[in-house]
Amino acid sequence: MRLGQGHIGHVPRLLAILWAFTRGTAWLPKVRSRFTDLRMICTVLRRGWVRVAYEGARPVGFIVREDSRIHALYVHPKAQGRGVGHALLQEAKAEVGHLDLYVLQQNRGAWAFYAREGFAEAGRGIGAGNDENLPDLRMIWHAQEAL
Repeated sequence: MRLGQGHIGHVPRLLAILWAFTRGTAWLPKVRSRFTDLRMICTVLRRGWVRVAYEGARPVGFIVREDSRIHALYVHPKAQGRGVGHALLQEAKAEVGHLDLYVLQQNRGAWAFYAREGFAEAGRGIGAGNDENLPDLRMIWHAQEAL
């Protein structure tokens, strides 16, 4: 697996990865149109916030990060469990001393994944800050201080 900068040519595959989760998760309300998702992916690509994980030449996952804030991390269902998300987070951790993100409380798989990756719960919200208006968790990671 290799990681690289996201670019406009990745748009179709990034949308497929995103939609594999958002359109394939029964409990998740469908609140954004495909056009809105397209516009969002193009915006974060243009800002340089997207890193892509490849298996061979094919993108299988991506992270959207602005400085220390992780806005999104998605791995295609067929590539889950193979270290893709871990690799994307490891690269982000190597670049900054702390990271934070929000995860929906109902997304127990993601919640557990981030906990295994060293993130700790830092607060709970009622969903006022997310598109789905679902309760969420703020999670943070801090680099270990050298002694």
